[in-house]
Amino acid sequence: MNPPKTDARRRHDPDVRGFASDNYAGAHPEVMAALALANGGHQIAYGEDDYTDHLQQVIRGHFGPTAEAFPVFNGTGANVVALQAVTDRWGAVICAESAHIHVDEGGAPERMAGIKLLTVPTPDGKLTPELIDRQAFGWDDEHRAMPQVVSIAQNTELGTLYTPDEIRAICDHAHQLGMRVHLDGSRISNAAAALDVPMRTFTNAVGVDILSLGGTKNGALFGEAVVVINQDAVRSMKHLRKMSMQLASKMRFVSVQLEALLAKDLWLRNARHANEMAQRLAEGVRSVHGVEILYPVQANAVFARLPHDVSERLQKRYRFYFWDEAAGDVRWMCAFDTREEDVDGFLAALKEEMAR
Repeated sequence: MNPPKTDARRRHDPDVRGFASDNYAGAHPEVMAALALANGGHQIAYGEDDYTDHLQQVIRGHFGPTAEAFPVFNGTGANVVALQAVTDRWGAVICAESAHIHVDEGGAPERMAGIKLLTVPTPDGKLTPELIDRQAFGWDDEHRAMPQVVSIAQNTELGTLYTPDEIRAICDHAHQLGMRVHLDGSRISNAAAALDVPMRTFTNAVGVDILSLGGTKNGALFGEAVVVINQDAVRSMKHLRKMSMQLASKMRFVSVQLEALLAKDLWLRNARHANEMAQRLAEGVRSVHGVEILYPVQANAVFARLPHDVSERLQKRYRFYFWDEAAGDVRWMCAFDTREEDVDGFLAALKEEMAR
């Protein structure tokens, strides 16, 4: 059978890569192959398909026998649905001031879920029990939103990592105060690869109740999942997902991507490579006089400070974003498809612009 004709044309240069975001990368070929395998014929819609059913086995292998995955369209959707599932209408979520749910989701937790975010300044994007206590009070005060959840990200928005013991301390402290713990895992694969431990080591094994599982930043075409670990912590997940417009009719195409990443080691291979490219980039940057690396490079992000005019010229050659434009801070991200020659070319361009 001849393939169907199409008018679609390639409208970009596939050899061009930047350092703006791991979301810029395409889908991994193994994920695309899995999508093709899942195509054809009819499968029951809205999650009753064979692929979503098998995904549950894969998820339990990573996050324990009580874990259940609820595939969704995107990361903001995953966070909003997960946080709704563990809060009441009067509830609040304690998070770092730099948390993605606070600075990069357009107010979605507040506007779409009606959740108050109680933020805490942190030097490195990481919460501690002591920092949590700055907002963990007033449960009986009807004039204050009730703290019910602590939300952390692994890795953080600043590219830093929690150790399993640090997350255990947070979970123990939160649970003692009657709160649940949510983990934003949009880059959870990069964290596990960097720590060289299974994902369970810093999730179900240390007390995380619910997490947002990322796929898009690690080689998926689209789709993430809410993973419920503590079934007693949540209510009506299926209804919340539907009400939040995150229920995919053709869910098999989300589930099969997550299966392709997680069933074997594709998730780990992709994350390790992205992390290694970030280390290569950081090592090269450290030799460039006048450029300062701001935070420990622990996963696939490099945060740096350099002259504003240099960044503007460099952005014309490679895409990346300012993190704090007034201070001259930038963020450089590596992805599963970042090549050594991409890093080396960027470093050469950086050195040229710094020398001008």
